[in-house]
Amino acid sequence: MSETTPEAPSTNGQTIVVREPFLQPTNTSKPPTPPTLTPDQTTKYAAVLSTVSSWTTVPDATSNKTNPPSPITDSERRWLTRECILRYLRATKWSVPDASKRLLSTLSWRREYGVNNFTADYISPEQETGKQVLCGYDIAARPCLMLNPGNQNTKPGERQIHHLVYMLEKTIDLMGPGQETLSLLINFGQTRSGSGPSLGQGKTVMSILQNHYPERLGRALVMNVPWFFWGFFKLITPFIDPATREKLKFNEDMRQHVPPSQLIKSYQGDVEFQYDHSIYWPSLNKLADQKTKLMEENWIKGGKRVGEYEAYLKGGEGAKSLAELEGAKDTEKEVNGIVGGVEKATIAEPPLVAVNGQA
Repeated sequence: MSETTPEAPSTNGQTIVVREPFLQPTNTSKPPTPPTLTPDQTTKYAAVLSTVSSWTTVPDATSNKTNPPSPITDSERRWLTRECILRYLRATKWSVPDASKRLLSTLSWRREYGVNNFTADYISPEQETGKQVLCGYDIAARPCLMLNPGNQNTKPGERQIHHLVYMLEKTIDLMGPGQETLSLLINFGQTRSGSGPSLGQGKTVMSILQNHYPERLGRALVMNVPWFFWGFFKLITPFIDPATREKLKFNEDMRQHVPPSQLIKSYQGDVEFQYDHSIYWPSLNKLADQKTKLMEENWIKGGKRVGEYEAYLKGGEGAKSLAELEGAKDTEKEVNGIVGGVEKATIAEPPLVAVNGQA
């Protein structure tokens, strides 16, 4: 897999060609420090945490109300992290009932849609031409998911949407500790009229992104925009959340958003990237599987807690589990002591943080 600065001269003076994903951002790329939650936001978070922690079953479908729900799985409980709950609270403008309802709806949708059942072999035919590439991190340490409509190789169908969802999941897997958002880079170079997504596909994608991946889009950069795109954009705009539209940037200098050493040449960068499906696809899936395994192991080690910290799950340096932070709080209370049945000091909950912006 690629080093953080992959384009380097080899022993014979030739430039190394990159064919695999980057392992991490540059040393200067850091996620922004999120602000601390207000007391009211902390209370609302605690209310949603209490609700989702009590769930023992989840409906298997979002629309069919006749089938009985089935037990919630460990992977679903692990998905309900502290940061996940906060993302849904921000997306619902801190409405406790709405956030709880949408979290349950997404769990049902993930079951119904089969998100965790998509395999690399099933998605592989869609990926053979590299029409979607996860490669590099932007200046805020967001993983970059690059869409290349000009490399379209299949006819419109449901698997095309499955492909995007699969790549979104891999992008989330590759987010480092402290990172919750991604950068979406779209290059319309060599895209022919009629080869892009249909209006129906566009509406489906926007519905999935806004309802089931809220607060995940950090920036969307679109380059080489063809004339026929604007008609499609005008039709799809009513279905795009206003906060999401603000994150869309057209025909800007990509090097101002992504370090050139992590940006491939077709996107104005310095990296000599060549897509070789036989190398890239197994490499990406192996890397994502390693990240998922680490999160699973840490979740078990932390006591299988709903509301666990994502930084801990992802192996962040110095990151502590929910149980460890609670233990530290109890220890501090013991040190402060009790005088006449009254605590000498009140120990606050571990600080919670919020991130501005929507989906």
